[in-house]
Amino acid sequence: MKKKFGTKELERKIGKMTFANAIESQRLCEEMTLKEFSTFLGISIASLADLEKGRRIPSPSRAFEIAKKLGEPEAYWVQLAIQDKLIEEEIYFKVTVA
Repeated sequence: MKKKFGTKELERKIGKMTFANAIESQRLCEEMTLKEFSTFLGISIASLADLEKGRRIPSPSRAFEIAKKLGEPEAYWVQLAIQDKLIEEEIYFKVTVA
């Protein structure tokens, strides 16, 4: 029997998915340096480092643009950014995107 492995299973293994760990994981999967990935995304190395370390949370529109450049589902990346912002502000709602 084939096991199902999705975001819920991933979160059980590595913890809560955040924009920070998603963007860093994406870069590492692409085997790119900070410089290469920041160039690809059209942002500074410092901005990418801040995003990866969770020091900055992107706006929904920036998350949308990053997802488009990655060829990833925009709704998922926007959802992560909004969820992180709510947690930062100690508002513990769960965000879902239709």
